[in-house]
Amino acid sequence: MSFWKILKVVEMNKNFGGIIWTNHALQRLKERRISQSDAWATWRRPQQSRYAREKGAWVFHRIYNNQKIEVVAKKNEKKEWIILSVWSKEVIKTPKSESFLSFLLKKILLKIKGKKK
Repeated sequence: MSFWKILKVVEMNKNFGGIIWTNHALQRLKERRISQSDAWATWRRPQQSRYAREKGAWVFHRIYNNQKIEVVAKKNEKKEWIILSVWSKEVIKTPKSESFLSFLLKKILLKIKGKKK
């Protein structure tokens, strides 16, 4: 890991990006070597989100290269966003399989071509 990446991980801010970061979330960022800016960007512009186990909380996630970053956040009584926890998982990319619609169209075209002969 580069010096600058390590420096980014060390410099944590409880109010980074205009939201509140719990001590737990900041600790997890350090332990897991996730930059606070990547976690913030995941929360701000997620690729997907879902309800979390905790009432009123959401899990936001985004994939960066081969890492899926997940951020758990909720609004407090003042309607301010609070980041509760952050983690990452390695993503193994597999080739996409053919969609059903594509498969169906190919079958229909083959049938049509077969009847023309």
